[in-house]
Amino acid sequence: MASTTDTQTPARRHDRSQTTDEHHVSPSDIAVGVVIGRTSEFFDFFVFSIASVIVFPARIFPFLDPLTGTLWSFVLVALAFVARPLGTILFTTLDRRYGRMIKLTVSLFLLGTSTVAMGLVPSYETAGGWAIAMLAALRISQGLALGGTWDGLAPLLAITASEKRRGFYAMVPQLGAVVGLTVAAVLFAYLVMTLSSADFLDWGWRYPFFVAFAINVVALFARLRIVETPEFKDLFEANELTPTPLRATLSQDGRTVLLGVFVPLASFAMFHMVTVFPLSWIFLYTSEAPGEFLLIQAAGGCVGVLAMLVSGWLSDRIGRQKILVWGAWAIGAFALIAPLLLNAGQAGVTTYVMTGFLILGFNLAQSSGAVASLFDQRNRYTGSAFVSALSWMFGAGFAPLCALLLSTWFGLFAAGLYLLSGAVCTLLSLAVVKQVSLRPKVQA
Repeated sequence: MASTTDTQTPARRHDRSQTTDEHHVSPSDIAVGVVIGRTSEFFDFFVFSIASVIVFPARIFPFLDPLTGTLWSFVLVALAFVARPLGTILFTTLDRRYGRMIKLTVSLFLLGTSTVAMGLVPSYETAGGWAIAMLAALRISQGLALGGTWDGLAPLLAITASEKRRGFYAMVPQLGAVVGLTVAAVLFAYLVMTLSSADFLDWGWRYPFFVAFAINVVALFARLRIVETPEFKDLFEANELTPTPLRATLSQDGRTVLLGVFVPLASFAMFHMVTVFPLSWIFLYTSEAPGEFLLIQAAGGCVGVLAMLVSGWLSDRIGRQKILVWGAWAIGAFALIAPLLLNAGQAGVTTYVMTGFLILGFNLAQSSGAVASLFDQRNRYTGSAFVSALSWMFGAGFAPLCALLLSTWFGLFAAGLYLLSGAVCTLLSLAVVKQVSLRPKVQA
């Protein structure tokens, strides 16, 4: 019996390695799971972001003026981004001890239940300060959960793709971000435009949070169906896409982690500067209906998807570095003209959104792929997850709060300067990355 087992084990290992080498799992199979997963995550987050502008100031902070209520709502928005790196640490430990399936199940279940529970939070008039406390706790829980949804499929997608199409497939995961926010915008626009203001603030706003749970369930099964197959396990192991302790990652690649945070900073800041911040400005300081603006944002999301496809195609021909550099310069230029557009009536607002999504899609398409490419295989899984969490926190987490606060104090031009600072950080980090990449690596 022992000899039979010994004979079968090498054969089985040979079959597993042969499966990995031949890539029986196609990049398109991975792409489906990645897009579904990212769509569910960003839908959850953007549903909360929209509600922080058009719902929570009236229901959770009715004792404050609309501007102050919106600013405190943006504090709640930031809580999830602060909690996300902690969630990455927590769920990476869970992944190492119990496996990717357990980690994904727990994190996505926590994300779904936290989001649907937000739709059940009573108003301040009903529960007083407990309403604020409950919403803050659920937002932190949502952020912790998002830190655990990293499944390694995005870097695996780039690795398994052919070299000639690697830039295109590195773009695919980001499609879910724009699709998620577009679906959320359309759903809220429908509710705002078909319900009376009283009905919407009473019960209509809750439906998107309930829809989020259903989307998360679909995403959970879609991703587990992929990551738990033997073929995918072989690919994860063969490419060393397994979690490593954060302490080891920081000791071996601490400089890379620090540098990587700034590489996608501009595009992550741009994400909220063309979605949440302009929605708050339009809602607070203009007479334009929020439903109409949300539809404009949905149309902008379609423009963003097209820009992403072009970016993916172009990166395979000129390289990811040029895409990111051009995109950061474009974000810097947009930061200077954006204040003029927001003050130029409906035509200016529409131009702001369309131009913003065009630049966002072009740059965001390659941001995560750039982060993953900074790491060697040994720390790519943990390093990419932790850097992404930190970059989203610094780039997007505080953007709506800072932009609205600065524009209120000093005018819209100050919000443009805030976005410009993100573009400068990205350009400087890309210059350093280029210099580092030119240095020959010392073999251990």
